[in-house]
Amino acid sequence: MNKRTLWFIPVMILLLASCASLRKGTSRFDTSQSIYVQEEIQPARIEVKEEPVVSEPAVVVREERVTNIEHTGPDYRYYVIIGSFRVLDNARNFRTDLARQQFNPVILENEEGLYRVSVAAYNDEFEARSRISQIRRNYQQYSDVWLLIRRR
Repeated sequence: MNKRTLWFIPVMILLLASCASLRKGTSRFDTSQSIYVQEEIQPARIEVKEEPVVSEPAVVVREERVTNIEHTGPDYRYYVIIGSFRVLDNARNFRTDLARQQFNPVILENEEGLYRVSVAAYNDEFEARSRISQIRRNYQQYSDVWLLIRRR
């Protein structure tokens, strides 16, 4: 045999044997010491609990010229209105029901003949709005309470 062939066969056997370790996926290279190989870091899972946002509905505001029909106290600028009626007797019955619930209702009449039942009156708008929020929180059945600004 040729001298070249004798050298060629062992070299090929060595080459194939060294490539076999690459096919198995093993390596002698230590990746923990390398600055170029980094482990994949799993992002931390943060659980976010979504709480429903409870927002109060906007306060309805109307400006009307009203007169106090049954009370001769001072005139206020802001009234917390809890009911409106076309018939005075219905407004009086509602006023009686509200008085049983520890409100101090007053009946007002506007220019169009509607009777407004007010449970609070203020000269400060912020106080009136605070009372509306309080009524909406504590008395769910009166969630449609609104603010009347007295026109002079």
